[in-house]
Amino acid sequence: MKVKVLSRNPDDYVRETKLDIQRVPRNYDPALHPFEVSREYTRALNATKLDRVFAKPFVASLDGHRDGVNCMAKHTNSLSTLLSGSCDGEVKVWNLTKHECVRTLQAHEGFVRGMIVRFCGTSFFTVGDDKTIKQWKMETPGYGEEEEPLNTILGKTVFTGLDHHQKDAVFATCGQQVDIWDEQRSSPIRSFTWGVDSFSSVRFNPVETELLASCASDRSIVLYDMRESAPLKKVIMTMRSNSLCWNPMEAYYFTSSNEDYNLYTYDMRYLNKPIIVHMDHVSAVLDVDYSPTGKEFVSASFDKTVRIFPKDVGHSREVYHTKRMQHVICVKWSADNKYILSGSDEMNIRLWKANAAEKLGVLAPRERQASNYNQKLKEKFHYHPQIRRIAHHRHLPKSIYHQSKELRVMKEARRRKERNVRKHSKPGSVPVVSEKEKHVVTVVK
Repeated sequence: MKVKVLSRNPDDYVRETKLDIQRVPRNYDPALHPFEVSREYTRALNATKLDRVFAKPFVASLDGHRDGVNCMAKHTNSLSTLLSGSCDGEVKVWNLTKHECVRTLQAHEGFVRGMIVRFCGTSFFTVGDDKTIKQWKMETPGYGEEEEPLNTILGKTVFTGLDHHQKDAVFATCGQQVDIWDEQRSSPIRSFTWGVDSFSSVRFNPVETELLASCASDRSIVLYDMRESAPLKKVIMTMRSNSLCWNPMEAYYFTSSNEDYNLYTYDMRYLNKPIIVHMDHVSAVLDVDYSPTGKEFVSASFDKTVRIFPKDVGHSREVYHTKRMQHVICVKWSADNKYILSGSDEMNIRLWKANAAEKLGVLAPRERQASNYNQKLKEKFHYHPQIRRIAHHRHLPKSIYHQSKELRVMKEARRRKERNVRKHSKPGSVPVVSEKEKHVVTVVK
């Protein structure tokens, strides 16, 4: 019987004397370089450094509003069209490729509180402080024609938010209650209340289109189903949520922006604790919007910065700020996944690149190949300390840098106090509460 064994000749790898140099097995295939890893590491390091050198995220500023930009809406069919509403009741329609305003209309008295484009792209809706919902034609009126709304609905209270259904002629508003409206009727077809005096935002689920969620002033996030007569359930948090956004790729996930400087991603089936807490802002987070791929989202904050978070990571991968930008009130991620739009207090809308170091314009095949290769190298070596340090470093304004340092110290002090209390208490009397559970008060069904 033959037995197969591995056999190696010691002459191939053992030194004859200890003064000889070590014998290294070599593969003489020219495609396999003996120092492949070290070469790739150097290339990855250079690619990471060049990324930071070429990180110029700011593209353009759209100015023309005479008051702070309060809300924005993306066109459903056109990438180059953006709508914005300001605090003086003015609505502007922008052409993003030319960076210019193509139409201005005085829509409301007082603030424009919310706006949304109809799913077909032929008209858009606005709500304002004058208790009205107005539907406007998307096309600019012809020469000599008056700028008149297609339809005006007068409500009983001020509306604070608005969203349109993905497929049907139905839209939702929020104010003192959440109302579902049919476009053909002047009164709501359904109203939801749950002992709350006001709501700040309402959003339809883009996947499960019958579901919607709203943020209420009693620190709760309420979920609804249009087919039911009453709200489904709500989660009450320690502080108030300002706005929320559903993940366009995962039906049950949504992210809410909160007054306690954090963002929370929830699975609507398990509201007893968030899936992940996204921290980094140093002031209240005012708005949030998902990328069309559902892998990242962008947040706007009172601390004058815009941050980009991967959906399953607790810290931001990117922070955008300028000297002139004041409190950022609203933010949108463009439908082609390439740009971010932010509207702020000082009357400007800013256009940013979603990937700060990305080269704009048409890439030659070799350029595209090189950038893809560099991207793969950066992913391969991103845990190496040198590369990680360079990739993560961001220059922050002095005030934000010091505030984040202070918040870190405060958080550590709180943690230390909890540890000491637990250490000097009866075993088991002071339970360990995880960071995720700390922020949820209760879930009501």
